[in-house]
Amino acid sequence: MEKLFKLKENNTTVKTEVMAGITTFLTMAYILAVNPNILSASGMDSGAVFTATALASALATFIMAFWANYPIALSAGMGLNAYFAFTVCLGDLNGIEDPWRIALSAVLVEGIIFIILSFFKLRETIVNAIPANLKYGITAGIGLFIALIGLKGANVVVANESTLIDLGDFSRPDVVLCLIGMLVIVIMNHFKIKGSILWGILITWVMGIIAQLAGWYVVSDATPSLIPTLSAASFIPPSISSTFFKFDFAWIGSHISQFIT
Repeated sequence: MEKLFKLKENNTTVKTEVMAGITTFLTMAYILAVNPNILSASGMDSGAVFTATALASALATFIMAFWANYPIALSAGMGLNAYFAFTVCLGDLNGIEDPWRIALSAVLVEGIIFIILSFFKLRETIVNAIPANLKYGITAGIGLFIALIGLKGANVVVANESTLIDLGDFSRPDVVLCLIGMLVIVIMNHFKIKGSILWGILITWVMGIIAQLAGWYVVSDATPSLIPTLSAASFIPPSISSTFFKFDFAWIGSHISQFIT
C-alpha cells in the first residue's frame, strides 16, 4: 500500500484512508437513489440506471486511484442529470419517441470531444480561465442543490403552491431522524471527531431501525424500510441491457443542425 499510494509522503495512513473512503461512500450513496429517480423521468429504466451509475462510479474512482493516485471519488453529476432529463428530454426533445437515446448520444459525443481536448490541454486552459469566485459559486450552488434534495427526501421541506417551498411536518419520524442526524454530525464535527459524517449516518440509521421496530416509523411507498433485506435476490443488480449502447445516431443524422444547436 505504501509503495503503491505513497501514504507517508502524503502524510496519511491506511486507517485514515479506509475511514475516509467509507465516509465518502456513505456520503455519496444517495446518488444511487437520486440519479435513477431523475433519469427515469426521461423514460430510462431506473434499475438499469442504478446499475450503470454504480459501475461508472466504481470504474471512474478506480482510474482516479490507480492511475492518477488521487483520493477523489467520482460519480454522476447531480446538476447535469437534471439538465439531461428535464431540459433536454422533457423540454427540447419533448414529443419525440425515446428522447433519452438522442440525449445519450449527445453525452457520448460530448465525452469524446472533452477527451480530445484533454490531450491538447485545451480543457485545462479553459478551466483555469474560469474566475475563482465563479468556481466557488458553482461549488456552493451544487452543495445547496444536493442539500435541498436531501431535505426534500426527508420531508423537512415540501412543495407549496404559493411560495414553491415550505417547511414539512416536524412530527414525522423521517423529519425528526434527519434533524437528529444533522445535529449529531455538527456536534461531532465541532469536537473534531474523525469520521463524524460516517458516525452520524450510522447512528441515524440505527435510530431509524429502532423507530421502525417500535412502530413509530411506518413503512410505505414514501418511507422505505430501514431494516436491510439479506435475501439472495437483493444482492443481484438489475440488468443494464435496456439502456446499454442504446444510442440514436439515425435521428442525429437526419437532424444534424438541431443536434448541434
